[in-house]
Amino acid sequence: MKNKLISLGLGKLQILLAIAMIAGGCSEGDDTPNPGPPVQPGGSGKAKVWVTSGDQSRLLAQQNDIMITTIKASPTITLDSTVTYQEIEGFGAALTGSSAYLINKKMSTSQRGTLLQNLFDAENGIGISYLRMTIGASDFSLSDYTYNDMPSGQTDYPLANFSIAKDKEDVVPVLKQIVGIAPNINIMGSPWSAPAWMKTNGSLNGGKLKTDAYESYANYFVKYIKAFDAEGITIDAITPQNEPLHVTSNYPSTDMPAADQLDFVKNNLGPTFESENIDTKIIVYDHNWDNIDYAKTILGDATASQYIAGSAFHAYAGDVSAMNAVHAAYPDKGLYFTEISGGAWAQNFSDNLIWNMNNIFIGTTKNWSKTALLWNLALDENHGPTNGGCADCRGVVTINSGTGSVTKNIEYYSIGHFSKFVRPGAKRIGLTNNQNVAGLNAVAFLNTDGSKAFVALNSTDNPLSIVVNLGARQFSYSLPAKSVATIRW
Repeated sequence: MKNKLISLGLGKLQILLAIAMIAGGCSEGDDTPNPGPPVQPGGSGKAKVWVTSGDQSRLLAQQNDIMITTIKASPTITLDSTVTYQEIEGFGAALTGSSAYLINKKMSTSQRGTLLQNLFDAENGIGISYLRMTIGASDFSLSDYTYNDMPSGQTDYPLANFSIAKDKEDVVPVLKQIVGIAPNINIMGSPWSAPAWMKTNGSLNGGKLKTDAYESYANYFVKYIKAFDAEGITIDAITPQNEPLHVTSNYPSTDMPAADQLDFVKNNLGPTFESENIDTKIIVYDHNWDNIDYAKTILGDATASQYIAGSAFHAYAGDVSAMNAVHAAYPDKGLYFTEISGGAWAQNFSDNLIWNMNNIFIGTTKNWSKTALLWNLALDENHGPTNGGCADCRGVVTINSGTGSVTKNIEYYSIGHFSKFVRPGAKRIGLTNNQNVAGLNAVAFLNTDGSKAFVALNSTDNPLSIVVNLGARQFSYSLPAKSVATIRW
């Protein structure tokens, strides 16, 4: 390289500056992803590398390109793009009412624009491609509400008073801006509670859905989907109930056992979607890994199954392998990972990076998940605003409620290693860990444009030198200690 620069007639200082620029990438500690030149589909003899390290010396920082060469060494890992698995639908988090409020009301126009670009632009940011939203209030809203609240003792089975006006205060305006940046973003809606008049206890908090409200509640979902569609916001999927086995008097929640959800989907929600020509996916369960019988009970019913796209899971209990077990039983149904939160209980950046990769991002995708979604997209410096729930949860970003300034948390970089490089429509491809290297975990994908992304975690205290076989070619890379690298070519 130096000889080539000299031949161009550059002076010594110019040479040093040019070498520094060519070797560039993000400087240590720089938290802004550097997209670099466009990736050529199929590769052109070089691969591009981005790294986040547990010591935070690299934060989704682009490194020097690496060469893709003919085979010279025995492989650590072999990739096979002729073997494909599930199709990816996206990576992201939840735009809760609290998140939308902070973005819409606590930031200046320029601050908001910069944040949304950082979050949703795939070239200049991390390209979040999937959002979950709450259908009505959750434990992270400014107040309790649904889209059809009535005075105590009154009902509205025809849903004459249905309105998303409450969401038009913050959620809809922010979603519209997001769709402007990422028009193809996938959105999933999940309710914490039906309107209180539909429930056995007459409250948003706890209780069960009354059986005589099943038909009305199915139409409630239809009206929700159509109302957001009228705002230019497409709802790609819904779950009938968030965490149906968790009931609390502290915030909106509903007890919905598997038998009840089966009945509702089979006899009301599914047929209603069909008759109304609603193509929004129905995804069942939406709770922890420690119970796979719930999803299997519903998927195992032939009539209900025809309406169902798959099942969704959270990570507050159980093990990620549960998703593989459901796939093995029902391989024609999708798997979706939809919630886990970081928080003040886990503040070590390195430990969180390793856990997130092993369990949520590499972990869920290796176990057939089409999505990997975290909880709140944004919270403030006091872990809120809260609505009776978690008092020390952490958002993907923290927005200072006084200044509007943004702190990008470990969750931001965890999502970015996937969302920026593994785009919707990508398929997971075959990967063999030839040498079973301890502390090495990896997954790989083929994008629709022909580009490939390989994400590898080194959870050990020392660098790991790996050789990745691509068929007739290979590349070598030294993974820094306690770091994750995304390599794309």
